[in-house]
Amino acid sequence: QVRLMDSGGGLVQAGGSLRLSCTASGSLFHIYYISWYRQAPGKQRELVARRTVGGVTNYADSVKGRFTISGDNAKNTVYLQMNGLKPEDTAVYICNADDVAWGQGTQVTVAS
Repeated sequence: QVRLMDSGGGLVQAGGSLRLSCTASGSLFHIYYISWYRQAPGKQRELVARRTVGGVTNYADSVKGRFTISGDNAKNTVYLQMNGLKPEDTAVYICNADDVAWGQGTQVTVAS
């Protein structure tokens, strides 16, 4: 019953930045955390960042110091600010609520 819409992907040069967004609608009262995963060809799905409703965050080691997850509760939206992008960050990025509800994914491509 929770629906997620993710957006903000695109093509960027190495070293550039993108901001992804994930907006939730539907039954929201039971959401405890929002996560960003990524899926690249030939690789396993990877948890990139996670933010709890209380604002506690965690990051994969590969993105720590470069990516920031934040939220705007009034807009029911979570953002992933990605700075210093590397070619190895290329993937479909997918937002997730409580590891049960999923967005459709947004493509991030970083040119080398």
